[in-house]
Amino acid sequence: MAVATESWRQIGTRVDVVVNGGEIAHAVEAVHATIAAADHAYSRFREDSELSIVNRSPGRRVAISQTFASALEVALSAAAATDGLVDPSVGRAVRLTGYDRDFRLMHLDDGRPVPVRFESVPGWQQIRLDPVARTVRVPSGVEIDLDSTGKALIVDEAARAAAAILPANAGVLVSIGGDIRVVGRPPRGGWRIQLSEDSDAPSRRDVPAVAIRDGALATSSTTVRRWRRGGHILHHLIDPRTGQPCDGPLRTATVVAPDCVTANAAAACAIVLGEAAAAWLEARSLPARLVANDGSVAYVSGWPVDLPSETPLAA
Repeated sequence: MAVATESWRQIGTRVDVVVNGGEIAHAVEAVHATIAAADHAYSRFREDSELSIVNRSPGRRVAISQTFASALEVALSAAAATDGLVDPSVGRAVRLTGYDRDFRLMHLDDGRPVPVRFESVPGWQQIRLDPVARTVRVPSGVEIDLDSTGKALIVDEAARAAAAILPANAGVLVSIGGDIRVVGRPPRGGWRIQLSEDSDAPSRRDVPAVAIRDGALATSSTTVRRWRRGGHILHHLIDPRTGQPCDGPLRTATVVAPDCVTANAAAACAIVLGEAAAAWLEARSLPARLVANDGSVAYVSGWPVDLPSETPLAA
């Protein structure tokens, strides 16, 4: 079966679609549409998104779409499953660190001695979602951010939408910002994925790769979305226990799971947990590759030892 690839930028990041059999144009159209609908529902960087409207309406019960309601359900479930270490109420904490716009538009080092404010995270239990009536209410001081689950949910839904219009014996890989879901028949040898910390990194033979046949792979890292404010080096991964960017021993966590939401939440949770990450992942039988700040690598729950990348189908 022929393998075709198409890449572009959308919602501020790189999108890759790889099709093993079938017409890639149809798959790309489905992925485009899925991303656009989710962006309108829960982008933190659009004034007209439902998420922005809710964040501007503290104390009010706001009617929302099924798309946003489903995304909030997923985020709250992930918060419960991680004991609040992946928390959608971190929006204000993220904004106060300076990450208040699309990353491409940020001044990564403005040179000014600007003080950085850190506040405690109010907690995901403060978000009052009624999934039946499709309404949500947040109290004053609570801002929603779906960074740890929202993009992963888009990946899962986009991959399913693309697979639904391809032939039954075809397969598809969807990668958004390096978070990956595969559905259907893989190429011979599986879907080869380069293990880069930066999803925009070019394919290289000397970078480790892994092959998967089904499910999802997601990576969280403190090394990519970084900036400086008031003498502080900051990044986008917030520890809900402190309201500050994570400052533990891990710089990168890559996790394989049945779906991208689970993989992404687990990877983010691993960064927050630091030294306790391996045991947490082992207890949940989630294969993972953990990279420490000193560059050392730990393989968890059956993850294979690094092999050189050949020509991966997704970077």
